[in-house]
Amino acid sequence: MKNNKVLITGGTAGIGRAISILLAKHGYQIFLIGRSRKKMNDLLQDLEELNLADQFVFSLTDVTDLTIFEKQIMDWENQYGTFDVLINNAGIGYDTVLGKSIKDIQYLVNTNLLSYMWLAGHIGEQMIINGIEGYIIQIGSMSATTKDAESSGYVATKSGIQGFSEALRKELNPKNIRVALIEPGLCGSDMQSTSPKEEIVLQEKLEMLKAEDIADLVLTILRLDPRIDVCELKVKPLKQII
Repeated sequence: MKNNKVLITGGTAGIGRAISILLAKHGYQIFLIGRSRKKMNDLLQDLEELNLADQFVFSLTDVTDLTIFEKQIMDWENQYGTFDVLINNAGIGYDTVLGKSIKDIQYLVNTNLLSYMWLAGHIGEQMIINGIEGYIIQIGSMSATTKDAESSGYVATKSGIQGFSEALRKELNPKNIRVALIEPGLCGSDMQSTSPKEEIVLQEKLEMLKAEDIADLVLTILRLDPRIDVCELKVKPLKQII
């Protein structure tokens, strides 16, 4: 497989977890960053049962800890070489900015936007230097389009990802590097307040996506002919009217 080294942030739960498992099943080597030790251990246990653990390299890192985050990426590059695929997926849920402290908002922006910007910029530059015709896939949200009330903080970061991804694509496409933005609607994940049982009911009613649905789209994008660049993909459950 030509493009086989995949770096993914926020990979221990929800959409990131589903993507990492699916890609590993199809032969990709996964370099996974997550911040929860419990979720990391739960994922590792499942990977052992699936005989996929050997295809993973893990780092327990909070992407807002900028010094450690940057060092981890550099260490991996020095040991394994430049990544072929970046999947920016780290994110936290957030509601309104009303009444929030500046440190609280800073943590949101550092997680949901700054990590995307720095990592995509760094990996994109390394792809150019090393002649890698790679893929950068950004996981955003349809909140950037719907701009719902009571979610001004979250909307700000996802709107930032949307604009950033479009401009970055125009910068990197001439270098044969593809940039795709996937914006899911309501999707079952740890970010939601719903329980797993409630999510199953909503999914059966076609009102909520599964994390595996987004993973399928990522794999599809990576399998497309190199002449194709999926610019922006909005995907929602059929019965979510937005």
